[in-house]
Amino acid sequence: MRFESVPVISYSFSMKSRVTDRGQVTIPKELRDRLGIRPGQIVEFSEDRGTIVLRRRMATHPVDELYGILEDASSSDELLAILRGQAADEL
Repeated sequence: MRFESVPVISYSFSMKSRVTDRGQVTIPKELRDRLGIRPGQIVEFSEDRGTIVLRRRMATHPVDELYGILEDASSSDELLAILRGQAADEL
């Protein structure tokens, strides 16, 4: 049996930053670069068993932003029938 090693990127080394009076923290440049965090990008904070977790918020696709805004009560079959030009009684 043969096992192939998979490269693992470790983020376990320590990076420090000081919290300002206003609660602001600077994310170290090396970490920002590695994770692709850019100026103006939104990040999300959460707490997990006493540890602060910071997540880079992924950009959403423009279509995903529009999902659910139409208020049509028709079923998928009814919408397809309309698009195909079928009469409702043919369903």
